Amino acid sequence: MQLDKLMIVLQQFNDPGAKQILAGILDRVKSLCEIGLGYLTLTRETPTLSGGESQRVKMVKYLSSNLTGLMYIFDEPSTGLHPRDVYRLNELLAKLRDKGNTVLVVEHDPDVIQIADHIIDVGPHAGSRGGNIMYSGSYQGLLSSDTLTAQYLNKKMELKTNPRPVNKFLESRKSSLHNLKNVSMRVPIGVFTAVTGVAGSGKSTLVNEVFAKDFPEAVRIDQSQVHGNIRSNPATFSGIMNSIRKAFSEANNVESGLFSYNSKGGCETCGGTGTVELNMSFMDKMEMECSECHGDRYKQEVLQYLYKGKNIVDIMEMSVAEAVDFFEAKDIKRQLTSMETVGLGYLSLGQPLSTLSGGESQRLKLAKELNKKGNIYILDEPTTGLHLSDVANILLIIDKLVEKGNTVIVIEHNLDVIRNSDWIIDLGPDGGTGGGEIIYEGPPAGLLECERSVTAKYI
Repeated sequence: MQLDKLMIVLQQFNDPGAKQILAGILDRVKSLCEIGLGYLTLTRETPTLSGGESQRVKMVKYLSSNLTGLMYIFDEPSTGLHPRDVYRLNELLAKLRDKGNTVLVVEHDPDVIQIADHIIDVGPHAGSRGGNIMYSGSYQGLLSSDTLTAQYLNKKMELKTNPRPVNKFLESRKSSLHNLKNVSMRVPIGVFTAVTGVAGSGKSTLVNEVFAKDFPEAVRIDQSQVHGNIRSNPATFSGIMNSIRKAFSEANNVESGLFSYNSKGGCETCGGTGTVELNMSFMDKMEMECSECHGDRYKQEVLQYLYKGKNIVDIMEMSVAEAVDFFEAKDIKRQLTSMETVGLGYLSLGQPLSTLSGGESQRLKLAKELNKKGNIYILDEPTTGLHLSDVANILLIIDKLVEKGNTVIVIEHNLDVIRNSDWIIDLGPDGGTGGGEIIYEGPPAGLLECERSVTAKYI
């Protein structure tokens, strides 16, 4: 049974002996529905929940606690939320605060920033160009400051008035999978399509499980971890590591295997991982920095070989932005420029892929695809974890992909991304059994006339 239906059923119970138990259950179920999770069923397995859904379930768990004087830290709780549900989230955050708790929220969503009692803005940019407190104070004070966040909070993006013309379509088969109501998805070729709708309306089912299966050639760029381990990094993932090793090999007249920590150049004590594992018998195993290479991963003798005055460890510690200026080889420069274009200029070349966030993994995959043509791309919430200034950058990237002749489909809640699309497919009207219908499909301006669309109210 869905949570919203369960709430109605529970309210019909009238056994006086169960009154107290019912009150507790109803309180939690009501909170789950209020935060936009009414479409979940009781048998829904927790591993199948998205990151945002999991976080909101935990939030409700703490909301029903009677403890006060606690500090709660939320990391982007608006992830995966439609603007309608962000207001519900804000109410929950305020309830937690009003119980006598301190609530600390790491967030990019303007609607969440707006309700904060105190705002701390960090910047000015990312990576080595960040790390400073740019502003601390009230929301009104932030708006009149000159930080990057303030600049974008004061801008309002208009609805696209001249969308690209639509001619041919790709159409999936009709489906009633999960909560879909016998619908098919028609996607115009060679334009930017935004798939919108409240959480649980069936967007991911329709795009990822129906359309993507009917068009297996589509390239899906989601937030799943890049398939990599502690030995993988942006340099190996993008394919430039071979060229870097070759450059070192030619400059020093030695074999290129010396400049791989997975091969001959790796520190023998830690096997090129930079850490050693200590077996603590009855306790959990502990990882410590390798005392031989001090976490550098390479044998000491490899560090004597230089390329343009830097050894291999210096290169791996370079940020993508620094490396763009440092390298001259066209193939290296092209890949690095793509990474910088998608907003990853702050990553170091040697950072293990296992330490990247979902949004960073997604943008790294996107960087790899930037120079290709004639593909169908499916992007699942590419703005997750992005600052307002980076959203503008993602829109430029999507436009570049479309200009090259690609078809781009984006599942998104971000209003600026929706306003910038050429074609909108809006699902709803609600989540769960109340969703699964295509409410609107067409150019952005037409959505405003659609009375049943929740998205239209916020556009």
